[in-house]
Amino acid sequence: MTPDILTKMEALAERLVAALESFESAQRDYFPGIVPHLRGQFAPLMEPLAKARQNLEADPAAPDAETARKTLLEASDLCLGALAMATEADALEPSLINCRKAARRINRAQEFLFPLCPVSPAVNRYFLDPQARGRASEFLPNPGPDPATGLFHGGPATDPYARGAASFYIPENRDQPEPLPLVIALHGGFGHGRDFIWTWLREARSRRFALACPTSRNITWTITGPDADGELLKQLLAFTLARWNIDRSRILLTGLSDGATYALKHSLDEETPFTHFAIFSGILAPFDLAHAKGRRIYWVHGAKDWMFPAWRAKMGEKELAAAGADVTLEIVPDLYHAYPRERNDVVLNWFDPSLSFQP
Repeated sequence: MTPDILTKMEALAERLVAALESFESAQRDYFPGIVPHLRGQFAPLMEPLAKARQNLEADPAAPDAETARKTLLEASDLCLGALAMATEADALEPSLINCRKAARRINRAQEFLFPLCPVSPAVNRYFLDPQARGRASEFLPNPGPDPATGLFHGGPATDPYARGAASFYIPENRDQPEPLPLVIALHGGFGHGRDFIWTWLREARSRRFALACPTSRNITWTITGPDADGELLKQLLAFTLARWNIDRSRILLTGLSDGATYALKHSLDEETPFTHFAIFSGILAPFDLAHAKGRRIYWVHGAKDWMFPAWRAKMGEKELAAAGADVTLEIVPDLYHAYPRERNDVVLNWFDPSLSFQP
């Protein structure tokens, strides 16, 4: 690659990362009525991103740089489209729909970018915990004899968003034979595992634990009635345990919104393979609490949650504790019905102290 093309590629990568980080903060702070604020937040990012994209597009690359160049251009198209879509509509229902569609574009942009970690320092740093970015070169992929590492997707290959599919991240560069902790993360209603994996991939890559993100068979998880997703979870876990060296004493089931409620449902099974449960913005439905005793549950909820008010979380915590569960409830003062990515660190430290970031 010529120095000039490398400079233009990295300039676009840096603009992309800034836009992705801004969208992530917007998702974390999302509430009905935020769109006017988002217009002001995203506007200063869109013109520089578009200009960096034009600069790279105008410069033909040598063959060894063409794949990375095209990937950056495609990712920037997706990101620009997402920023515009997220700020199109003010009314509640269309703005919710648009933000959901925009988030999917952002997730696809991340999927495009992730393989560029060895090529772009900005991209490599972005896909790491902030605490790990000072040692970013240590996390560059160095595949071993097992090809089943890194990011990949299971399920029907013809449709990247098939229901019942699953996405995985297995750490590369593992130089220790110890079994891996496993985090299984469940998306919210209308979501998909292929999108939700980005909520945890940065942490899995930095702290080296196995990550699996299944997709519900229907538009959301089976919270009431016949459990259409129970067998899916069993198959996912069996597949994971058979293929990789997983520590069965460290398996966390977590989720957001409907995924959190469904995880909470399985925390109350008579027998469970999961050792810990982390609930983000879920609720305790009228589940049978007969087997709650001793179950370890960490519940994160927003004080400003507009979908599931915080009083429901407080009531659920009291009911679980009365039934004997080992439950911790954390009410985040400035959080709406959204995912607080910064709380992943607290949950991981609670789940497995060995995953605490080591400077």
